[in-house]
Amino acid sequence: MDQQEALAKISAIIKPYAKTPAELEAGNLEARILEDLGVNSARLVDIILAFEDEFDLSIDDDTADSVRTLGDAVRVVTAEG
Repeated sequence: MDQQEALAKISAIIKPYAKTPAELEAGNLEARILEDLGVNSARLVDIILAFEDEFDLSIDDDTADSVRTLGDAVRVVTAEG
């Protein structure tokens, strides 16, 4: 899976939780999930679980904690998946 395909799937997963969807739609890999996209920190757990389901992988706690930006998410799902 290439980076663009992964980003599209990640964006679709995050979109229902994002308070600033325009920032998400911009596709900026440096966009911070909590701060820039306005995702509630409690929802980040749901997002990580959705990544596991969508990309058929297991994300350990340390890796999940490292997912701060869209780029981090892309790296995790493309490295593992």
